[in-house]
Amino acid sequence: MKLTTLYVLLLSILLPVASHAQGSFDIISLDTKSRFGRFQIVPHSASKITDRIGYDNQPNFINEKQLVFSSKPDQGHHDIIMYNFETQKFTNITRTDNKSEFSPSLTDCGLYVSAITVEEDSTQRLWLYPINMGEPELLYDNIYPVGYYDWYDNKAVMFVLGSPNKLIYPYSRDEVDTLSQNVGRSIKKRPGTSQMAYISKNNNVVVDGKPVYEMVSYDLKKKEIKNIGLTLPYSEDFIWVGKNHILMASEQSIYIKNVRKNNSWQEIAKVSLPGYGNISRMAISPKSKKLVVVMERN
Repeated sequence: MKLTTLYVLLLSILLPVASHAQGSFDIISLDTKSRFGRFQIVPHSASKITDRIGYDNQPNFINEKQLVFSSKPDQGHHDIIMYNFETQKFTNITRTDNKSEFSPSLTDCGLYVSAITVEEDSTQRLWLYPINMGEPELLYDNIYPVGYYDWYDNKAVMFVLGSPNKLIYPYSRDEVDTLSQNVGRSIKKRPGTSQMAYISKNNNVVVDGKPVYEMVSYDLKKKEIKNIGLTLPYSEDFIWVGKNHILMASEQSIYIKNVRKNNSWQEIAKVSLPGYGNISRMAISPKSKKLVVVMERN
């Protein structure tokens, strides 16, 4: 499959080179816009949200002004940090000394930030952390170990680790359905639908000599599965931009695909920062006005 690039925005970002170490990640913010119905990244709009040795990763917007992510310094546990774009201030919303929190997300009700929490005995379960900084609550006591998840209808679609791993959805406490097995780590609700998109690793797919994965959506109302295309080679993290477009990254480039038209991946930007490697994760604001990417320090 030969990719056709319809438009390319090259971002030449000259930012100071900071000290770095293996396993250190930073979060970079990019402005976006829509021009003639096309999603674009504003050139030269990159700015660092974090800039330090440590783990700052797994970002997720909770509104247009605030972002949450998992953070860990060189020593200690992972906490969930909230960043405010207007004030440029950081707030630790978990503050746990004996637990670690990952994969934060806003719940459907908007009252909690959820997170995969690694408890003292290493159990991984989904917990809720109130926005008003109240006491955290365990959501599903009997579902673990949870690796990744997303929300639909106030319930979580969850990637449960195992051999094989499973994608499950608790329609009720007594009805927990297995939607699929052997799935990837990206689980994203398709905006404006009852579909949950994920990556299936059940089939070995090779395109132009390179391994790719099948992208699949599961309609939680109709209980129907639909194939929505193939990933980029060697990539398995994606995010939705609106109802019909998906973003993925490969090395330092960002690509877009229209799943409704099933067209080819189109490169729309390249983010090149001195001292940084590839893009590993992305997140986009609810109105698609701001994109953040995670990059590892070299």
